[in-house]
Amino acid sequence: MNDDAHGIRIRPGGPADVPAVLAMLDSAVAWMNARGNTEQWGTTPYSRIPGGVERVQRYTTENSPYIAERDGVPVGALVLDTGPSPKMPMIAPAAEPERYVRLLVSDRRYAGQGIGAALLARAAEETRRAGVELLRVDCWAGGGGELVAYYERNGFTRTDPFLSGTWPGQVLARRIRAGRT
Repeated sequence: MNDDAHGIRIRPGGPADVPAVLAMLDSAVAWMNARGNTEQWGTTPYSRIPGGVERVQRYTTENSPYIAERDGVPVGALVLDTGPSPKMPMIAPAAEPERYVRLLVSDRRYAGQGIGAALLARAAEETRRAGVELLRVDCWAGGGGELVAYYERNGFTRTDPFLSGTWPGQVLARRIRAGRT
């Protein structure tokens, strides 16, 4: 799938993409820290947190990963699942079939170029193709709610706020109708 307006190609991901996804996650942590945000993902590079590498490896083998590329270079990643992480017991599975965005990250060198929006559009299309009408995501709700607002700009609506320790989160949902995303 191509997003011609932004020159982005989205393809299914796999285990060979683990290094690129880890590099994007590490750069996202550094970018957030440089902006003074140490609460969302902490200060340790993602590739060095206990279980971080293994989690990304599982994403590429147990879930549905998608990689956004520009000129053959990975610039974003999205991981879809059939529900929230079992490690997040404060987020209940939906009472209907759903697709769940488990990861959305883009290379910060390409920030503001529509990569995340293109990946979310692909998630909506994959949800529709599966005959599922509910796409959900959870995210960090701190820092003035910028990330929550980002998902709202991409068609999601706030549903359930939650607290994971001291980490404020928000679940958002997007209804997908047959024939349109």
